[in-house]
Amino acid sequence: MAAIHCLHPRWLIPIEPRGLVLEQHALVLQGSQIIDLLPSEAARQRYQDAAHQVLGDHALLPGLINLHAHSAMSLLRGLADDLALMDWLNNHIWPAEARHVSDEFVYDGTLHAMAEMLRGGTTTVNDMYFHHEAVARAGLTAGMRVVVGCSILEFPTAYGLHADDYLGKALTARDAFHGESLVGFSLAPHAPYTVTDATFGKVLTMAEQLDMGIHCHIHETRDEIEGSLKEYGMRPLARLQALGLLGPNLVAAHVVHANDAEIALLAKYGVHVAHNPASNLKLASGFARIHAMQQAGINVGIGTDGAASNNRLDLLGDTRMAALLAKAESANPTALDAATALEMATLAGARALGLADRIGSLVVGKQADVIAIDLAALETQPVFDPLSTLIYAAQREQVSHAWVAGKQLLKERELTTLKLDQMQAKARWWQSRIAVGRSDTTS
Repeated sequence: MAAIHCLHPRWLIPIEPRGLVLEQHALVLQGSQIIDLLPSEAARQRYQDAAHQVLGDHALLPGLINLHAHSAMSLLRGLADDLALMDWLNNHIWPAEARHVSDEFVYDGTLHAMAEMLRGGTTTVNDMYFHHEAVARAGLTAGMRVVVGCSILEFPTAYGLHADDYLGKALTARDAFHGESLVGFSLAPHAPYTVTDATFGKVLTMAEQLDMGIHCHIHETRDEIEGSLKEYGMRPLARLQALGLLGPNLVAAHVVHANDAEIALLAKYGVHVAHNPASNLKLASGFARIHAMQQAGINVGIGTDGAASNNRLDLLGDTRMAALLAKAESANPTALDAATALEMATLAGARALGLADRIGSLVVGKQADVIAIDLAALETQPVFDPLSTLIYAAQREQVSHAWVAGKQLLKERELTTLKLDQMQAKARWWQSRIAVGRSDTTS
């Protein structure tokens, strides 16, 4: 029988019910699960033989869930900044990927990203990239929970030749990791402007037959919408509705440009939205109407996007940004309060991934995906309301501990499964290699 571990934080924030803060309570872990949540004194009496860990000035909460990321692109951080989206993609990112993306690149880049995310309190990532088996292997190496989004496009890349080739590779990777509890797979058609109606139809059929989620960039820019109107005579969401793609298994990334009718449409079909505030700002994509979406009943989680367009995989920081932007965009200072923002970064992400019965809140019977954030620092004192402090004042550097399925991956700011010096050396090696490739094309 697995040993019992009792965590005694200053504040315990279960997320369910929303806004609840428990003081002088303990969270009890055994193996991969949460087995109890009770007052600290009662825990000491009930579990006398357990290991008891006091986290005196810490808030204990579920691990954060990054609902949209391209993890391997951590190796392209800073490669092409201060550019418009299509210029950034067509003239910089896609050419660099064509030259360098490989199984090794994706494994190294994903592992690098996971180290950064774990140090910032993210324990689950909904990824979208190529070389799916490399992403899954990186997740298993790090011990992090990952949903591997298998990218699908019409045109050839260094990974695939055409849509059917990408779909075939997605199935092969899914089968290779069947039974791995920390690894899931979804189908990730890149965007309406890179995927045809016929391919969307195949994605939908495959997703329904295999009970897989769908992960897609939707309504990220005005150019995307204008292009769809010219080519199809309708906006992208209307096209996806006509194709039968809208539904509760769809995670729509960005959704920056949605009018009232489209927000109602998303709510009607139960589509989940992955809000990427930092990337939207940096690429000047616009201001997503998050308050209106939530008022309509849409489930909205938080994503970082890739480090090439963010440039920080800092979900805690992006959640703060989301709260501030929602207030400004809606001209309503009460929009997106701290408790709701924290739920977006945890339970909302779990709902979007179909994992709310396993992660996203500290509930008995769920998986022990847990983080501790030390609020003793000068910058987060005094603490009148720990929820407010976490969203508006705390920084990712204050994340001190992290567990995934009960396994400790971060202990007093030190990673337990990954070696930072090795990953830093790998990043420098890739930097020199990519820099040479850039100079060759510009000389």
